[in-house]
Amino acid sequence: MLKKFEERDFAILREPLESRQSPGTLAGVLLLAIFLQLLMYYLTYHVAARNTYFPNVNLIQKYHFWVTMILVSFSTFLIIPGIMTKLQKVQYLLSIFVSQNLFGLYSLFMGLFLIGENENIREQSLIMFTNIVICIGLFIFVFTSIRFYILLKKGEYRSGSKRDNIRGNLEKNIKSHFPTILTASVGLMFIIQYLFRYVGFDDIEEMFYTVLALLIFFTMMFVLPEQLVILYCKFRFKSFNFNTNGYLNPVPGNKNSSEE
Repeated sequence: MLKKFEERDFAILREPLESRQSPGTLAGVLLLAIFLQLLMYYLTYHVAARNTYFPNVNLIQKYHFWVTMILVSFSTFLIIPGIMTKLQKVQYLLSIFVSQNLFGLYSLFMGLFLIGENENIREQSLIMFTNIVICIGLFIFVFTSIRFYILLKKGEYRSGSKRDNIRGNLEKNIKSHFPTILTASVGLMFIIQYLFRYVGFDDIEEMFYTVLALLIFFTMMFVLPEQLVILYCKFRFKSFNFNTNGYLNPVPGNKNSSEE
């Protein structure tokens, strides 16, 4: 589907790579994420899940533990200086898995486990609510992906486009994402309404942490399409990868590109 687009159609997506996603920067992020994932594992399964009635917690914990350990092992390998540049495409793929695990899966499970602490809520209701949350997350992902494709088709990710000019402007950037924000807000409003009606939180602080955790999960579904498109560009275009000196390879025919 993306093969019909040219390199210039993805030009704006090089900016986050240049500013904060070089192999060296990602290596530092992956190193930090090793400890954060272990911390989140403890908080999710030994704090949030301690008094939960959510079904199959032990099974979820078992599989999630091995997923986390695999990501930690690969992270340890791909932060080695001589390897991270040679395998920078794999490193970026790993960074997607790590970020989605750290902020997506752990946030999702933590929110669900906190809801499951209420002994009055039925298991069937918990499962139904889980399915609804996941469906909202998938809807946000699909909606954002379709919108991303339409914007690519309009040339909004080309250098010098209107979107290029507003990308750094917070107010206009929020307006450009308004349809997605509205979609997520409707889903969040439904979740809050459900929590008040069927769970009946007595602790407003616990309610806050539950909603925050699910909101972070939705946010990760929102950013996932861009992560995947950048990954696609790294495999397709040389200019989305870094040379041995730590600079992005120049765009063919662009004399203003950084060259070392």
